[in-house]
Amino acid sequence: MNDLIAKAAIDRRIAEIITPVVEDMGFEVVRIRLMTGKESILQVMAQGPDGNIEVDACAKISTAISATMDVEDPILDAYTLEVSSPGIDRPLTRLKDFAQWEGFEAKIETDELIDGRRRFKGQLEGVEGDEILINIAEGTIGLKFEWLSDAKLVLTDELIRDVLRGRKDAGQIDETQFDEIETIIDGEEKT
Repeated sequence: MNDLIAKAAIDRRIAEIITPVVEDMGFEVVRIRLMTGKESILQVMAQGPDGNIEVDACAKISTAISATMDVEDPILDAYTLEVSSPGIDRPLTRLKDFAQWEGFEAKIETDELIDGRRRFKGQLEGVEGDEILINIAEGTIGLKFEWLSDAKLVLTDELIRDVLRGRKDAGQIDETQFDEIETIIDGEEKT
């Protein structure tokens, strides 16, 4: 099955090295990308079991990954390590992500043309076996997970509201902050 967590061969090698380290700390790896150019950057996105991650946890993961990478040394050139959350408009890299974010809008790209196109944008309708269900203008279609080359949530007011509501319910933001943010999202003036 296709794995959108680590696409390139070097990314998959790094995933083999760091995934056990991250999982032993109680987190999940969402995506790994080594971006090369003038400066190389190793980007690691991680999350906790609840889908969130705090800055302090990112720092701890970074320290643990750095120590492991220093020993294994799979990257020949100098690089900068960035450990972050997947963000609100997160990449969808595992089959379970498409089920978890059912009802939200996503952009999906495939490796090959499917009915004359590679890009699909619509509401996620869940998962059926190894297929992602997405409701596009023509209706609901199924795309095999192995066909996907990229997928991410689309930043919408509904998505922002849902993520913030989850953080409020988890006690990460208080009621006043939530109300202020909802006011901004709804475009209402404060009274």
